[in-house]
Amino acid sequence: MITAYLYQNQSLQSIELTVSDAIPDGTLWLDVYQPEEDERQWLSSYFVEEVPEEDDFNEIEASARFYTDKDGLHINSLFPQRLGTDLKAVNVSFNLRPNLLITIREEDVGLIRLLRNYLRLGRLDAETPADLFLELFNLKVEYLSDLIEDVYTVLENVGDQALNAQELDDIFKLITMQEDANGKIRLSLLDTQRSLRYMNRYYRKQLHDDNVKDLKEMLADVDSLMPHSQFIFDKLNFLLDAAVGLSGLQQNKIIKIFSVAAVVFLPPTVIASSYGMNFANMPELDWQFGYPMALGMMLASAVGTYLFFRRKGWL
Repeated sequence: MITAYLYQNQSLQSIELTVSDAIPDGTLWLDVYQPEEDERQWLSSYFVEEVPEEDDFNEIEASARFYTDKDGLHINSLFPQRLGTDLKAVNVSFNLRPNLLITIREEDVGLIRLLRNYLRLGRLDAETPADLFLELFNLKVEYLSDLIEDVYTVLENVGDQALNAQELDDIFKLITMQEDANGKIRLSLLDTQRSLRYMNRYYRKQLHDDNVKDLKEMLADVDSLMPHSQFIFDKLNFLLDAAVGLSGLQQNKIIKIFSVAAVVFLPPTVIASSYGMNFANMPELDWQFGYPMALGMMLASAVGTYLFFRRKGWL
């Protein structure tokens, strides 16, 4: 699906294009979502170099994610995407030109929808493709900040729950989910930092002063968020160690109960075993009070062992 966006008189107009259409005059943004082969062929007519493929989006080396050629500035960037309670990182390919921004993506991105809504409502003022690009990255940085705050909130609740041994299974699950989310947040932060630094280094001359100011502010915001992400990793490790320790204590308590029970019933077992032997010369076998005596000895030995443990503070 190909959508052209024209931003005129502080209002956004969107036009759905087909392969038989040309890009309308005054288009600032061309958004290509899950392009078919014929749409890629149509798009190739607007590229001097080749159109980025889906495999190119997932490359991690800097030379494949950030580069400049005859078509302008190319940046492949990760965008966080909420899927229920899970967090996913989605790659979006950007081609920034002096008069046009082209985005190519294979998956839906909530921040792109948010950008469109803000433009329609007039909450953002974007007059150039660079304005659109920077506004989208600004929304991305703000969203990453919100995600970090959400992780903080969850970890505070996990810290309280860690004192309740009955909820250890839920705690381990929450810690695992938050570790995965924080890893993707940190990856998006690093990717955003690399993207903006590359733009600041190799595309700065094409930006006006306000763009450069916004760029520096976003870099400062990303730099300030990185320590928070590292702190979350440290806190996650601490909570995981605490949960493992509590789990070990819980298991030790159970093993301790079985151990004490085994020792408490050891003397009665010895007595019962002794009088369970079938030797001829055992006077107590013919004694009238032999059976009650054996039961009394077993009970007294069990109670005595239990009281001894209590006195030593082992129970």
